[in-house]
Amino acid sequence: MINSQINTEDTENTNMQTLPEQSDLERKPDEQSGLHVQGHIKIFDPESGEVFIDKRNAIHYENISEAIAYSLANKGQSYIYEMHFGNGGTSVDPTGVINYLPSNTNTSNSNLYNPTFAKIVDNTSALNADSTRNKMEIRHTPGRVYTDIVVSCLLDYGEPTGQSAFDNSTTLDDTYTFDELGLKARSTDGTSGLATTGKLLTHVVFHPVQKSLNRLIQVDYTVRIQTLTNLTSQL
Repeated sequence: MINSQINTEDTENTNMQTLPEQSDLERKPDEQSGLHVQGHIKIFDPESGEVFIDKRNAIHYENISEAIAYSLANKGQSYIYEMHFGNGGTSVDPTGVINYLPSNTNTSNSNLYNPTFAKIVDNTSALNADSTRNKMEIRHTPGRVYTDIVVSCLLDYGEPTGQSAFDNSTTLDDTYTFDELGLKARSTDGTSGLATTGKLLTHVVFHPVQKSLNRLIQVDYTVRIQTLTNLTSQL
């Protein structure tokens, strides 16, 4: 009788061990996925239509990954807040050839080479003096696996203060002859402008463009965030 019970129990234990674990039953497919971010800038005169720069930019992947995480967690910081302009991205050799420095996106505290001007592009900020022309828009087409952030920034006739009267500079080292720009995140300590501690999210170096009193300059900066399924783009 005892042996019979033991045999029965052994049989039951054996049968139980052959059942799949609950975790195996709930295991999901081993799907690989990723996130790709790319940017593109267009710098132009909105009145004449003249296009000065039309090219892609570099992404600071460390800082932008942090910004995306903060945004998804609703932590209220590190989102795109300002556009910064600088004049340290290029140099001219004795023969007149323009040399371009690489994008500065290697460390978490990266910055423009020589920032000289900044504008708030967050149109929900009370500090944005012209939120209809310095703003961000979200553009998404249903069924697509990417979403665009379109950042628009207008340098009006009277800004920056101290600019030259005409766009006829013979040198490339003028304070407001821009050859680099980038998007920066909102700082956690409330600072803004050139003194901000907000992190650099993107950076691009380009052929110098002079801002002067006689011209408008607009920048349309598109940041595309795209998900990848099985590491394959599905546009």
